[in-house]
Amino acid sequence: MQGPLPPVAIDLRKRGLDIAASALLLVLFAPLLLLAALLIKLESPGPALFRQTRGGLGGARFQILKLRTMHCREDGPELVQAQRGDNRITRIGRVLRATSIDELPQLLNVLRGDMSLVGPRPHAAAHDDYYGMQIPEYYVRYQARPGLTGWAQVKGLRGGTDTVEAMRRRVEADIDYIQTWSILKDAKIVLLTIPSLLIAENAY
Repeated sequence: MQGPLPPVAIDLRKRGLDIAASALLLVLFAPLLLLAALLIKLESPGPALFRQTRGGLGGARFQILKLRTMHCREDGPELVQAQRGDNRITRIGRVLRATSIDELPQLLNVLRGDMSLVGPRPHAAAHDDYYGMQIPEYYVRYQARPGLTGWAQVKGLRGGTDTVEAMRRRVEADIDYIQTWSILKDAKIVLLTIPSLLIAENAY
């Protein structure tokens, strides 16, 4: 991407908070992550962690980390997004998805600098390619590090996106976040994320 990056991408306070918070949360959640990994291994063969290529700051690709919630692992152009009632999802996987515990390994992505605690949620590379052709402003999302949570998610735009219009609404929220970013806005999003996780209407 060309041109100067916006404050959300380069503010040292934001990066400092990301490092401190992700390190602390990794320590706090370590027992839960170990228990979840054990249950995953007991229920189905394969690794406890799932890795997938996503687009990050400036369009750089990185490997996002999640706890594995499916019997099969997919990546690439033939990726099929999980749907409600998807029989590929394991029993423990449904619990992990409903509570967003499967996303906790992304704290490592935050610590490494691939992601931020708050920012546009990263999409699979195949979805980036598709929606990038359908929505002209789609790649503006790359002007910020992708986040564990974001403005779109606390506005209810989380879960699967099965239409271009649904993705367009999410992109509009992401761009609004980038253009109006502040430390206080990040704090607001983190606080709003907690009740949105408890409701979890679009998680499956």
